[in-house]
Amino acid sequence: MRKAWIVAGAAVGSGLAFVMLLVVGVYLVAGNLSGGGTGGGSKTLAKGAVPAAYQPLVLKWGNLCPAINPALLAAQLYQESGFNPRAQSAAAAQGIAQFIPGTWATHGIDGDGDGDRDVWDPNDAIPSAASYDCSLAKYVKDVPGNPTENMLASYNAGAYAVIKYGGVPPYEETRNYVKRITTLAESFAAPTTRVDPSKQAAGAIAYAQDKLGTPYLWGGNGTADQGGRFDCSGLTKAAYESVGIKLPRVANDQYNAGPHPGRDELLPGDLVFFSDDLTNSRAIRHVGIYVGGGYMINAPYTGAVIRFDPIDTPDYFGATRVTEDGAKALPSAV
Repeated sequence: MRKAWIVAGAAVGSGLAFVMLLVVGVYLVAGNLSGGGTGGGSKTLAKGAVPAAYQPLVLKWGNLCPAINPALLAAQLYQESGFNPRAQSAAAAQGIAQFIPGTWATHGIDGDGDGDRDVWDPNDAIPSAASYDCSLAKYVKDVPGNPTENMLASYNAGAYAVIKYGGVPPYEETRNYVKRITTLAESFAAPTTRVDPSKQAAGAIAYAQDKLGTPYLWGGNGTADQGGRFDCSGLTKAAYESVGIKLPRVANDQYNAGPHPGRDELLPGDLVFFSDDLTNSRAIRHVGIYVGGGYMINAPYTGAVIRFDPIDTPDYFGATRVTEDGAKALPSAV
């Protein structure tokens, strides 16, 4: 690992070599700081993880029962619709929580007390999603195992299957669903302990550094027909793909590929994000790869080249420490 940082640093021009020296030091220090985790306890929301219009609802209803928390409820809504209140699936699932009509008829509630139950209104649909989760948790409350995992398994496979098997049933789809939502919840939660450094961070930085000086191309993925050019999220996607982690194409979805370290906890390899709306991760418009010392490698805009830039600007939104499980948990199409 150390060798990877040193090799990466050797390729930087003399004016920026100090940045990669900081990378070495910061990452080595990180080895002494890791060992914490992000599990356990009730989880509040990471900054801007939920669009501001829905955050009060998620915070309120995400504490409806012990089996759920705001981060878990946010993960479900993101998985179902990407927080799109007008979403509709081919299976006729509707709204931000993607209720099918039969389930809505039974479990939809009037969350805002205006006299109707509207599946298209997040003020009804988000409370209904939480209420449905808690109803499922109640059905399987006597089943051994983790109550949240049993609730999620009931959501996917039905409460009868959870009762029959005495816990999460041995269905691959159901087990994958449980893991996906619980992992994704970590990307919506404000970390309560230090987040472990990414094992693939050095390789991702080395890849991005090799592209320094490459002209920007809107929509660029670095393919031969595009002259090897990238835009911001194309570069970060390719950098992490080079070390075996597949990220979504769009920056605001890349934000959900892992937990969110604070500014004073950043480590080389973290993705750093920028937005004109600091309350809404869905409004993120730019991403770079942090290298230490307050700098990132990024593909900034048309007419520029891939380069180092400072991250401490008024539009700095936050950061994500990419994890393999976090990336795999993301919906394939949000």
